[in-house]
Amino acid sequence: MNTVIDIKGLKTQFLTERGVVRAVDGVDLSVGKGCTLGVVGESGCGKTVLALSIMRLVPTPPGKIIAGNILLDGCDLLGLNENGMRQVRGRDISMIFQEPMTSLNPVFKIGEQIAEVVRIHRGLGRREALDCSVSMLEKVGMPSARMRVKDYPHQLSGGMRQRVMIAIALACRPKVMLADEPTTALDVTIQSQMLELITNLQQETGTSVILITHDLGVIAEATQNVAVMYAGQIVETCPTGELFMSPLHPYTIGLMESIPRMDCSGGRDTLLKAIEGNVPPLNKLPRGCRFRDRCPDAFGICADHEPRLNESRPGHFVRCWKYGNG
Repeated sequence: MNTVIDIKGLKTQFLTERGVVRAVDGVDLSVGKGCTLGVVGESGCGKTVLALSIMRLVPTPPGKIIAGNILLDGCDLLGLNENGMRQVRGRDISMIFQEPMTSLNPVFKIGEQIAEVVRIHRGLGRREALDCSVSMLEKVGMPSARMRVKDYPHQLSGGMRQRVMIAIALACRPKVMLADEPTTALDVTIQSQMLELITNLQQETGTSVILITHDLGVIAEATQNVAVMYAGQIVETCPTGELFMSPLHPYTIGLMESIPRMDCSGGRDTLLKAIEGNVPPLNKLPRGCRFRDRCPDAFGICADHEPRLNESRPGHFVRCWKYGNG
């Protein structure tokens, strides 16, 4: 695999009145050229902080990246100063944020917001940049694109605003695009359109994608590889098909069992199996395995020693003592 972005030992913490919150705690990930990696986990597990850390957008204070490397084509983003990082954002790495209404500037027309990116990073003049804005809106399927460039964000529907965000993110053909819950606020029909749009544009541009979501259906539809995140750590990572066919970590198995399924009579099975207990607070993490208090398979060593992310099968990594983490 021709790796485009390689994340090693990434740690991001927040200093709060209740103590140090270890939001991202030793994450290792890599994404190949033109591939989509899904990062899945329940709310509060650290997915969004991971994305903000990669973009170097963690608010400081109270947050701080305290360790690790983020290698983008061999260049460590954590070694760049802020001016250097501004040159990288938008040009080499971009992000679709979770809520486009709060990400788009309400006082500028959407055409101007797309044009700003290409003026800064591609050196286009004002007229060329506005023409590029129209072209990008057409690519993302915006109806009446030449008229819509004159609209303000509040004049667009949720699906249209998300298309604008995708247009901004892909305007400079970045090497990597992060998409943080890009379909959460959209209805089911529009969700499918957005995923198809991202996939088609990715194939056209060759951009690698890190798709962050809590929805396993989105993971199954749009990714080639997946990483399962729990309490600030990656607990399992492998090809997407293998994860659905043969999950290993007890947390992943619990997530799979919580998915609604059709019963034999054609009705929906309403007896969903929940994962007992709660995610431990990230400022008071337990000793040993972070999932042990909720795990049906926990045994002695789980309470005393934290497992490492080890390769259990070729290309399939899991953080669990059941699979020999010695």
